[in-house]
Amino acid sequence: MEFANPQYLYCLLIVPLLIAVYLYSCYIRKRNIKRYGDPVLVKQLIPSHSTLRSGIVFWLSLLAAVMLVLAFSRPRYGKGKTTITTKGVELVVALDISNSMLADDITPNRLEKSKRLIKRLAEQLKGNKMALVLFAGRAYVQLPITDDFISTEMFIDNISTKLIETQGTDIATAINMASMSFTPNERIGKAIVVITDGENHEQGAEEAAKKASESGKKVFILGIGTAKGGRIPLGNGDFLRDRNGQVVVTKLNEEMAKSIAKAGDGMYLHVDNTNEAQRILSEQLSKMNHEEMKTDIYNSYEELFIYPAFMAFVLLLLDIIILAFLDMKKRYIMR
Repeated sequence: MEFANPQYLYCLLIVPLLIAVYLYSCYIRKRNIKRYGDPVLVKQLIPSHSTLRSGIVFWLSLLAAVMLVLAFSRPRYGKGKTTITTKGVELVVALDISNSMLADDITPNRLEKSKRLIKRLAEQLKGNKMALVLFAGRAYVQLPITDDFISTEMFIDNISTKLIETQGTDIATAINMASMSFTPNERIGKAIVVITDGENHEQGAEEAAKKASESGKKVFILGIGTAKGGRIPLGNGDFLRDRNGQVVVTKLNEEMAKSIAKAGDGMYLHVDNTNEAQRILSEQLSKMNHEEMKTDIYNSYEELFIYPAFMAFVLLLLDIIILAFLDMKKRYIMR
């Protein structure tokens, strides 16, 4: 089973918070009752069903809301499965998300241009496998190697410079982590694509690229930015400044990028405001060793959203019926 709109599932993250707030409010209510005197006597002066009423409203409404979120997420399962055999490569993209990637010398900025490039590359590489590694002052695997390019696109959309607080450009760690992200299949072509401006890089990048090359992976470096450089916007109309108050201009370190690509037995490509770098990279990947890979594709699905939607309707209806019954009971007692 899968979800056609999995982004709605993030709404469920608020459920534990709502439960915590409700339980805390119940605790405060009980504590306030104790302040007035004997809880047993005080309770007799309060409508007996008030606590029950609030509990019913909360829990049934919460469950109904959860069911509606599941319905909007469109659960479904595939049927009519078809297994296709394709010839592909394994690709790990290591993307620099340091603050300098927000520079405006590439339209709209270096990071957004890189994300668009990766999306186009993923579209062309369907039938292959891809993984995503993000790095700045440190690195981590954002998406393990997969042939699910729907999920890949979703992960790409969520990339921002805020995902890593430690600033810097540790390309060596990124390459080492990318090298460990491939499958054990030794007969298939494997490539590491590092997209970076090379600003403030740590030591050891060439050694890491050489080590990756010796283990059968080609290292491609995509340098993004210009020699003239660009400013880093802060989002408030101003730009990043140094200690002297001067606007920081970040420039592409092209020589460093070329030396890493050479050590990795790959190629250096300059990413500008055209799609030329992505075209050349696709051509180079197509020349690598390809091995047959089997992928299961579902050509039809059965939608399951009707079930949680129906459950939400039943829960809300039950909520109304129970509350109406409690109101009738209250009026009967008061006669």
